[in-house]
Amino acid sequence: MTAMTKPFTVGITGGSGSGKTYFLQGLSNEFKPSEICLVSQDHYYQSREKQLVDENGVKNFDVPEAIDRISLQSDISKLKAGHNIVKKEYTFNNPNAEPRLLEIKPAPIVIVEGLFILHFKEISELLDLKIFIDTHEDIALQRRLKRDLLERGYPEGDVLYKWNNHVVPAYKTYLLPYKDDCDEVITNNSHVAEDIIMITDEISERLRATVLSSDT
Repeated sequence: MTAMTKPFTVGITGGSGSGKTYFLQGLSNEFKPSEICLVSQDHYYQSREKQLVDENGVKNFDVPEAIDRISLQSDISKLKAGHNIVKKEYTFNNPNAEPRLLEIKPAPIVIVEGLFILHFKEISELLDLKIFIDTHEDIALQRRLKRDLLERGYPEGDVLYKWNNHVVPAYKTYLLPYKDDCDEVITNNSHVAEDIIMITDEISERLRATVLSSDT
């Protein structure tokens, strides 16, 4: 990072099923690995033993307390200061998955994504650009069902319980209040890949022009 000054930090948030992962993949593909790095809130979940439970004894991973916010803030600050970080991969409590050690190297553009990155004030203050991905609730639920049933093998009843009792209340309490404070609000109700690709192309062009051009 000797050729660059302070990294430009982009925060991307949105509810479950909003399409954050697809958006991030598209954005990352627009840059060389040396130009961009990603910090995902998912890798900072507290251990299962530390997770809160709801009134029915079900662990709730959709509250800010589920996240090790201190470590997340510390690692973002390290990247912005030009230091590598190493983080154990979060495998969504899949007993058959062996977590990898992820080495994240600093870059001119630092992407931070997660549900609570705007709610955590100390993390929100580290962000230079805030992007909110907005999706209709019914569409987000269908995406969540597809992901959790097919990709993670969760029972449908469990998915719907958590959606109604954890996911939606968390969205309304910890995400939605910050929507109007974001620099960009992207509506992602389409199932057409080209629609989100157009948006990532436009944002990547602006980042390239305003961030990377100033580092050359």
